[in-house]
Amino acid sequence: MDARSADDQEQASANQPGDDRDRTAEDRDRKADARDQSSNIADARADARDRRAEARELAGDVDVAPRGDRAAALRDRREGASDRTGAANDREAASADRMLSARERAADLIDGLTHAHRRDAGILELEREIARAKRTEQPLTLAFVDVDDLKAINDSRGHAAGDGLLRGAADSVRAHLRSYDLVVRYGGDEFVCGLSDMTIPDAAERFLLVNRDLANSHDASLTVGLAELEPLDNLEDLIERADQALYIERARHPSNNLIRRAP
Repeated sequence: MDARSADDQEQASANQPGDDRDRTAEDRDRKADARDQSSNIADARADARDRRAEARELAGDVDVAPRGDRAAALRDRREGASDRTGAANDREAASADRMLSARERAADLIDGLTHAHRRDAGILELEREIARAKRTEQPLTLAFVDVDDLKAINDSRGHAAGDGLLRGAADSVRAHLRSYDLVVRYGGDEFVCGLSDMTIPDAAERFLLVNRDLANSHDASLTVGLAELEPLDNLEDLIERADQALYIERARHPSNNLIRRAP
């Protein structure tokens, strides 16, 4: 099972969900700034007209000129108020756009059923973890997780039961991992977990606890393949070795509920 190439990821990240709304929000903010500037100019023009009208009145000018200045100043102030109202509306719309953008980004990152990372977003995070592990020379273990017999459960008990098992599996995995460990829904019944600063024996202990929980709560189990990062590994290498470990375990123990380390 191959990770996406760096070129594919770069192309996919060029225009992420929410980007269009963020650009719209920026346009609205610029428009609001322009309207505020226009209203300031209108107010300044109105002040100048009022001062001119006052000067004419003090000079004893009783002609129509002061009244004309006052009327023009009133129009300028109304124009300024209209611009400010428009600017406020633009900023409110920009704020709404940014809220929707945040929701779109969250929806793109997180799988709605299991609340694990979606595959594309998770792969990017896993690659960052690999780079960090190599930089800090800390261990990193990758777990390839398969929910056992999901298809049979879907066929015999319905997809609602299968969805419930997937949710339960993801919840149990998160409960026995650390809050910052990555849990990625890699396929329909598959998860990939990135466990930074953790060795294979420690990871194996945690997944044994996961299987105990699932046996009690759902009468179900996971098969897990574990592989630890090596100096020349990339993400594709690491996933492939963990995947191979899983399939070796599946072949040796069809009853599942076991964990295999990569050779």
